[in-house]
Amino acid sequence: MYPFGKGFNRFIPLLLLLIPMALYIVFYFGPSILTVIYSFTDVKNLPGSTYQFVGLDNYKELFFSGNSGERWRSIVNTLIFMFVVTIVQNGVALFIAVIINQRLKGDYFYRAVFFLPVVLGVAVVALIWGMMFDPLNGPVNRLYDALFGYQDMFFGSFTHAFGYIIFVQIWMYMGYSMLIFLTGLQSVPKDLYEAGHIDGTSKWQSFRHITFPLIAPSFTVNMLLSIIGAMSTFDIILATTDGRFNTRTMAYDVYKETFRGSLEMGLPSALSVVQFLIILLFVVVAVRQTRKREVEY
Repeated sequence: MYPFGKGFNRFIPLLLLLIPMALYIVFYFGPSILTVIYSFTDVKNLPGSTYQFVGLDNYKELFFSGNSGERWRSIVNTLIFMFVVTIVQNGVALFIAVIINQRLKGDYFYRAVFFLPVVLGVAVVALIWGMMFDPLNGPVNRLYDALFGYQDMFFGSFTHAFGYIIFVQIWMYMGYSMLIFLTGLQSVPKDLYEAGHIDGTSKWQSFRHITFPLIAPSFTVNMLLSIIGAMSTFDIILATTDGRFNTRTMAYDVYKETFRGSLEMGLPSALSVVQFLIILLFVVVAVRQTRKREVEY
């Protein structure tokens, strides 16, 4: 039954896996291990420079140095960003997916429209919303002025800039979550809805007891992607506010410390490790909770 035959041919699958495995080790696993090691050193971003182990000094500097207040604000911003994006993005995506799944006329057009922001790219999205949120001549500010007599600075506001970045993040990636939900909805057998209709179930009861339990795997996938994506986001922040106006997150701090800060690499490495541990914690909790729902039904 083995499709590759006997003798040396039995090792063909392993040989085929060598190249992707080597690429994975060189470009992902290896740098990840080095990041953990560097977080305990005073390594500098200079070719040929020497370094020595400093223990937990980098982690102490993160949380107990003179700049620790900024680090804690970045962590709080990251958690707020993650919670709001995960809840709102998946809620809106599920709502739109349910509507499109009703076999509306032109449903493929709606899918394309909602998925379009995903393929635009961060630079294009930042340019679009930079013009939309222009505080002088932007259409959104004109709308605010016409309806409420109010004008905003948008990405230049200390109180509202972070909220607008969250909105742009949700707008950009909501279509991706929608397609995953739509795939799950289309896999639900129609016979179950017919049986529920015969038993007199309402639309809400049908969604709660039939639809939602059967698309729980899609919900799990979207939760994981949303958590990881939100906590790793720095590009939209970089393209819109560049971390100003209280919009810094952990991912942005890692980028800034690594590519635009000092030559020290130990501190951003330690911050990357902390970010990874926080992501791992929320991913494990989210998977356990969503998997329980899958098992229950």
